[in-house]
Amino acid sequence: MVPEKRKLMVVGAAIAAAFAVTGCAPQGYNEADYGDSAVPAGANAEATDGPAADPAATSDPAAEADPNATEGPGDPNAAPELSDAEATNSLTGSKVARMGKVVVNDEGFVLYRFDKDGNSPAKSNCVGECAEIWPPSLTNDGKPKLKGVDSKLVGTVTRADGSKQLTLKGWPLYTYVGDKKPGNWKGQNVNGSWFVIQPDGAKNLTCLPKVSKPVAPPAGDSAEDGGAGSSDDSGTGSDYSY
Repeated sequence: MVPEKRKLMVVGAAIAAAFAVTGCAPQGYNEADYGDSAVPAGANAEATDGPAADPAATSDPAAEADPNATEGPGDPNAAPELSDAEATNSLTGSKVARMGKVVVNDEGFVLYRFDKDGNSPAKSNCVGECAEIWPPSLTNDGKPKLKGVDSKLVGTVTRADGSKQLTLKGWPLYTYVGDKKPGNWKGQNVNGSWFVIQPDGAKNLTCLPKVSKPVAPPAGDSAEDGGAGSSDDSGTGSDYSY
């Protein structure tokens, strides 16, 4: 009876481990259920009515800082006018498979926040090569169309090059070049400092894969898959610190 009981315990543990893997993304981009099976925004997922998540349960202390902080470095007159394709024209609170509440841009791509940024006052510390991997959500007028996102939480920060970047509760917003499809969230927990942002500005920690490295910066128009960089899509081929 003892060996049989032990066998059942081992089997039970294996089943629990398998559930954990399918319920939350494993490390690496070559797994079919890591973001690729996420429900794109607007497809079988209703937009949230607002920041319904309990901030006390999901926010870190920094996320509770002044949401109106929008100051940052740079000359506001230095950047040229953005085209519609370059600007982020909408922010939508939505839901994706396994991760839950997210914010997506007008193309349906999940948005992130960076722990090394500031939100009181708002400041972006992702510039240069970092901004190639994590494109900032830029704006001309700071007035994107909103659905499921409280307008009181939305602001802008002026980047070092003079461009304006959208913020949510003071946190600058970004997409990730490792996300190939709307609804992907492969940037979650990259370098332990990038996280999917919720409509209330807090980190979404529903699914927390192991810390991974970012993909390499885009290599140019000649690179495959839209200039996705020289490393593979495993997220483990680069040593970039951002």
